[in-house]
Formats: sequence, C-alpha cells, structure tokens
Amino acid sequence: MLQINTSKVSRWDQHGREHVVRVQRKGAQRTIVCDTCGWKKNAQFLPWLKAEEHLAEAHQATVDPSGG
Repeated sequence: MLQINTSKVSRWDQHGREHVVRVQRKGAQRTIVCDTCGWKKNAQFLPWLKAEEHLAEAHQATVDPSGG
C-alpha cells in the first residue's frame, strides 16, 4: 500500500496574508498544490524550491514565517 506524506511551504505577502503550498508525496511522485489559487504541478526534483518560487511569483509572498 502506498503511503501519502504531506508537508507545506508557507509565506506571507506584504499585506500580512499567509499563502500555503502543500507538497504531497506518494511513492516517488511529488505534487505541489497551492491552497490560495489551486495551482498544481508535479515535481520530481526540488518541490519545496518550486513551491517557494510559485509563492513569490504568483502571490508576491516572500516573508518566511519561521524567520529563516
């Protein structure tokens, strides 16, 4: 049976709104899904980097809530 694992990348925009992209892993396949706009993409390599790029480009959300 395949196990599904989910993690998330969240960033805030300049208006203080949080935007979240979830990275879902099912076997070797990774799917990126934006909670804000519904954007979805398969990504085999560097899915978290692609999630950050989407947040910055589509939502101008670049502030990392973890302070990193």
